[in-house]
Amino acid sequence: MSFLNTLAWWQWVLLSAVPVAIVLLYFLKLKRQPLTVPSTYLWSRTIEDLHVNSIWQRLRRNLLLFLQLLLVLLLLLALLRPGCRGTQLTGQRLIILIDNSASMSATDEQPSRLEQAKRRALALVDQMRSGDAAMIIAFADTAQTQSFTENRRMLRRQIEAIAPTSRSTDIGEALRAAAGLANPGLTRLEADQAVDESLPATLYILSDGGFPAVPDFALENLTPVFLPVGQAATGNLAIVAFATDRNPAQPDRLQAFVSVANFGSEPATVIVELRLDGQSLDLVELSVAAGGESGWHFDLPDLDAGVLQVVLERDDALALDNMAYAVINRPRRARVLVVTAGNEALRMALNTPQVQQVAEVTCVEPPILTDAMHLRQAAAGAFDLIVYDRCQPAELPVANTLFLGSLPPGGAWQAGPVGDVRAIIDMDRVHPLTQLVDMTHVKIAEGRPLQPPAGSTVLCDSVLGPALAIAPRDGLEDAVLGFPLVVAENGETVPNTTWHLRPSFPVFLYNAVRYLGGSHSALVTASAAPGSSVTLRFPAQIESVTVRDPHGAVKPLQRTGQSPFTYADTHVLGVYEVDAGAPQTVVQRFAVNLFDPRESNLQLRSSLEIGHETVPAQPALQPARRELWRWFVLAALIVLLLEWYIYNRRVYL
Repeated sequence: MSFLNTLAWWQWVLLSAVPVAIVLLYFLKLKRQPLTVPSTYLWSRTIEDLHVNSIWQRLRRNLLLFLQLLLVLLLLLALLRPGCRGTQLTGQRLIILIDNSASMSATDEQPSRLEQAKRRALALVDQMRSGDAAMIIAFADTAQTQSFTENRRMLRRQIEAIAPTSRSTDIGEALRAAAGLANPGLTRLEADQAVDESLPATLYILSDGGFPAVPDFALENLTPVFLPVGQAATGNLAIVAFATDRNPAQPDRLQAFVSVANFGSEPATVIVELRLDGQSLDLVELSVAAGGESGWHFDLPDLDAGVLQVVLERDDALALDNMAYAVINRPRRARVLVVTAGNEALRMALNTPQVQQVAEVTCVEPPILTDAMHLRQAAAGAFDLIVYDRCQPAELPVANTLFLGSLPPGGAWQAGPVGDVRAIIDMDRVHPLTQLVDMTHVKIAEGRPLQPPAGSTVLCDSVLGPALAIAPRDGLEDAVLGFPLVVAENGETVPNTTWHLRPSFPVFLYNAVRYLGGSHSALVTASAAPGSSVTLRFPAQIESVTVRDPHGAVKPLQRTGQSPFTYADTHVLGVYEVDAGAPQTVVQRFAVNLFDPRESNLQLRSSLEIGHETVPAQPALQPARRELWRWFVLAALIVLLLEWYIYNRRVYL
């Protein structure tokens, strides 16, 4: 506690004379009444009072005197302006942003960063003054916004109810929600053309700062305060990738690939364990440099189905990224129909052992497109993929399609005039349809530049324009090649390109069968990120499925039209099981893993980039002097009331 001298020395001299004057006044106050009694023996104290010649005898046990002296003392202390060092909130409207993303589950703060952030948020609420209002926003990749309130009890309940998540971090939505209240525009009522008064607010961000910068954002009436949560130099080892696929050299075997990143400042060694359905398969020791990554691949036998799990045998601050899952679903050969008038190169490429292993390919001629049985099968989703070679159906089937040298019906796809394609100038090497496909030295005689519909993706560009594109269609996909593989010339079929002579041609068709036919997802399902949507493809006759999350919670899904099923409740890390048809019959699985280097990097950020402003980290609130003189004045008022009450009751001790 400290004091501030607000009076001059002579003023203090005058004030110090007040208690002396009170005592002197009590010396002048002597109340004695003559009493006639039969014996002085019964009044020994009265006799003693008459005989004791001491001025202090008059002040003995005078409660009013003590109360008046205490009153003066309290007022003198109030004039000294006592205070203590503390913190002080800024502004009357507070917006408290609490990060509950995956990284906030780190235990470098006990019991976790999120719990520490909640404690600090509760401390902010406790410091609110009368009339202050606050709003709580919990955010990860989405924001959960509460309304403004002055009710501290409600604010505490809202803070205590915030639960940890496994999701990534994006503060953008939370900032937009805060800005909507601090930087209002027109009112929502159409008849009211008035503009809301701007309501400035202080924005407290409780986070470790592990989110990308927000470049296109204006704070305006928001005053940001970044309160970092966590230890400054927290290291962490994390699994950042885990996947399985066929061994290219041995197609009858599988490989599991794992990548481990070190987000600490020191090199580390860790034991990596691979498990199949909970049973240990293999162990390997990996050394990972500081700030680097290290990978390993495990050779596996051919598996029909199972759940692979990779585990880091290490205790660090974040446990969420120390394990990952990969799912191998029971393989189902894709049903592929090829409609062609004669294309030997196409038939041969689809007859390779690799394609036959993942697909059941049937070749028919174009007249079948008018057959009633075929039309019913195409409308019922009897095929996973239909390849149209230089032909076109009257209506698109309920299946993924690949058009070679022709366009889908309906007019959504257009193409320019026939021209000399010559060569391919650019390719998308990331899309599953064109992975490992190299068309650098492929020659093409003629073709048409594609004009795909909105929402499509161009996978290949030629001199004329787009040569290969893919577009979504009601949960399905249509891929179109802008040039034919063969053309009819003088009654004979001759090649239109040298592509069929290149190794990339069978690779492309293999990719098409796996991706558009669905056999790729049937064998090895890609990992989903927490909070993302997962597309579940099933035959058209299956109208409902049931998804069971890693905690056992069950959610039924209904098909909308011919679209695939979509599941979005991927909040829990682990393996999800899909039942179709008979209950408790698992027909498909998928995994949800963290795989987010930004969340696994537990290093505290020293500042935040919001719009054009840099918000530095502030370990604590700004120090401020907390005045205590009001409490002394309040105590003096209570003493004064007590003295008045005793005086009126004539209570003397």
